[in-house]
Amino acid sequence: MAEHPPYPVGLRLTGRRVVVLGGGQVAQRRLPALIAAGADVVLVSPEATPSVEAMADAGEITWKKRPYEDGDLADAWYALIATSDPETNSRASAEAEANRVWCVRSDDADAATAWTPATGHSEGVTVAVLTTEARGRDPRHTAAIRDAVVEGLRDGTLVAPHHRTRTPGVALVGGGPGDPDLITVRGRRLLAEADVVIADRLGPRDLLAELPPHVQVIDAAKIPYGRFMAQEAINNALIEHAKQGKSVVRLKGGDPYVFGRGMEEVQALAEAGIPCTVVPGISSSISVPGAVGIPVTHRGVAHEFTVVSGHVAPDDERSLVDWPSLARLTGTLVILMGVDKIGKIAETLVAHGKAPDTPVALVQEGTTAAQRRVDATLATVAETAREQDVKPPAVIVIGEVVTVGPGPVE
Repeated sequence: MAEHPPYPVGLRLTGRRVVVLGGGQVAQRRLPALIAAGADVVLVSPEATPSVEAMADAGEITWKKRPYEDGDLADAWYALIATSDPETNSRASAEAEANRVWCVRSDDADAATAWTPATGHSEGVTVAVLTTEARGRDPRHTAAIRDAVVEGLRDGTLVAPHHRTRTPGVALVGGGPGDPDLITVRGRRLLAEADVVIADRLGPRDLLAELPPHVQVIDAAKIPYGRFMAQEAINNALIEHAKQGKSVVRLKGGDPYVFGRGMEEVQALAEAGIPCTVVPGISSSISVPGAVGIPVTHRGVAHEFTVVSGHVAPDDERSLVDWPSLARLTGTLVILMGVDKIGKIAETLVAHGKAPDTPVALVQEGTTAAQRRVDATLATVAETAREQDVKPPAVIVIGEVVTVGPGPVE
């Protein structure tokens, strides 16, 4: 008799009894989804992996520390049979059949009454992929299809043009340090859904070229502000477009809350009654040093790292930084927006006790094709930066971690 394809269905297991036989690797992979579904999970197994045991200790599942016994599947709605004993699996499978309990078997899919699909999730959508022919039941192939669909949903390439998900309001999206691949999955999806994108010059510019023609892209630096401050003008532009019912993305470099003035924009939007989502981004303070082989912490070298804005010189009365305290720290100092002030910064650190030969690395255009690293010491960094014509954006790393790696990366 010809084999028929499975009938796909979503099981609603909240509060319903689910029995899992076997506490090994299969259970370890499958239990989190059952727990997330709200199932009342009972594990029957003499032993369990440390991860499964931790679930039991946390009260997420009930663990009966013994082998399977006839009657264990009574009153179950769903069963996962995954012991290492084929005879036990067959007995339990027969009980499931007799009690009309849908049953998955890890050792023999053809003897089961249900199959576990390869699943993935993307913003409220669950993707479940099942192969329908016996000869095609290759879990790697099924998982690859699942991954392709989920990735398409996440980056927006799989959304039908006329049924595009739109969320009126504003999303402050951290674009990361510059490499377009370093934006978060959620940030990329929101970009794909946007009607308007207001972008900083330090955001991942390559992503803007991927946007559909109908998306209005606005350079934040070129918003006319007349009697307003530039930041106030940006706030007003966000509010204006959002009030028109548009989905607006404020694309910022790095993370919106790390010297990105993101909170100022959130506050302005809140005052105007505009819904706002903040999507964190990878900060250049850790990613750019990493891109050139510098760890901001390293065992036996640095147990802390401090991130400081260098846009205000140490001797400027507007400075909020305690430079004498920073000079006494033994860890790593990461300075953002400090290229034009690095001479004064180095001089101040040395004056308050930092060794003049402390290693310094300046990383310009980190993670992009134009990335370059220039090495110096506190004593030489001002002259070196001038001679090498180091320009912003650049991340400055001060500390012994500069010399930990294999050396400058070209």
